[in-house]
Amino acid sequence: MKRSTLLSIMLVCLLLLAACGNGGSKADTNNSGGAPDNTASGAAANTTSNSGTADADGTADGPITINQDLPDKDILSKGPDGESAVSAKTLSLSPEDLAKVKEGNYTAAISMHYAGNDWSAAQLKGLKDTFAKMNIEIVATTDANFKAETQVANIETILAKKPDILVSIPVDAVSTASAYKKAAAQGVKLVFMDNKAAGLTAGKDYVSVVSADNYGNGVEAAHILAKAIGEEGDIGVIYHDADFFVTKQRTEAFEKTIKESYPNIHIVERGGIAGPNDGEKVAAAMLTKQPKLKGMFVVWDVPAEGAMAAARSAGRTDLAISTIDLGTNVALEIAKGGMIKGLGAQLPYDQGVAEAILAANALLGKETPPYVAVPALPVNQENILDSWKTVYHADAPKTIQDAAKK
Repeated sequence: MKRSTLLSIMLVCLLLLAACGNGGSKADTNNSGGAPDNTASGAAANTTSNSGTADADGTADGPITINQDLPDKDILSKGPDGESAVSAKTLSLSPEDLAKVKEGNYTAAISMHYAGNDWSAAQLKGLKDTFAKMNIEIVATTDANFKAETQVANIETILAKKPDILVSIPVDAVSTASAYKKAAAQGVKLVFMDNKAAGLTAGKDYVSVVSADNYGNGVEAAHILAKAIGEEGDIGVIYHDADFFVTKQRTEAFEKTIKESYPNIHIVERGGIAGPNDGEKVAAAMLTKQPKLKGMFVVWDVPAEGAMAAARSAGRTDLAISTIDLGTNVALEIAKGGMIKGLGAQLPYDQGVAEAILAANALLGKETPPYVAVPALPVNQENILDSWKTVYHADAPKTIQDAAKK
């Protein structure tokens, strides 16, 4: 929806006044505990040359795409309703369509499930950079800290601002569904990260779901762990004990690959986590029960850090771990040849770019695919620096670079 001329004049005046101040940025709505604009490592993600050049006002002249240098790999994941994936590399916003979007003076909001890791920070950066190119103002960014009731309240606050776009990842597909249905009924263009809310229909209630190839990343994590333990021995699996579509895909892919490809590797223990801080507790119990474990798969990087802490406490620094998501701490462990032997990486910055492109196309009334994914990326000690640059569009922090050179 377009702003009134009076409101535009008032906003310009406010911006001019702000420019004379100390440069402080406007606080986001309900963003307690939220991630900063850059990743925790300080990696500032920059768009590639195929994402449009900047105009004097900071917007772009198009076309806008994700990184076209990403590998053309088959995407193994299916969408939440069994849809085949459309590669995010095929998405674009043409210069002509970009000009129309920029004239619309649209607004957007972002509702995160959890903003306290590098994945979330990079995704937010991709969204913010791309919406800025489109002259789309972000009116709220919220962090539910993995609490469904908090996210429902956040969305209620967001809807009071009447945004044109809501990009969000549900904490729980069922318990948050009513809030997303209200957004859809209000006419908001909904784009989901990774997982949709239950009972919503693509093309009717929401624009699209955008994810990494989580199944593909689970396959990569299985091969990495198998190689690290010599393709034999007992291992444990720490999975996400929640109704969360993409984490289920990761675990399913990991376990299926181990069982079908590595007959001498046995999954002897499984433990579920409710949230990112449960990794140490679950891993400690697993190592107590199964002290001869050679390896462990942990469903994403933050609980994998907890699993490392548990292994150190148990005197098991020989334990091999694989996971998903290239966070700063696990990247450092990979670089120095530590317990994390490798992982399947998502591409969160490019995922954010893809979400913004889909939202813009929806505003223009264009048809959009119901499920879009970016390729899986295997990461190990040999390719850690190149992988960091691919994921975050920036060089790895010096600590990781130094560790990789030793």
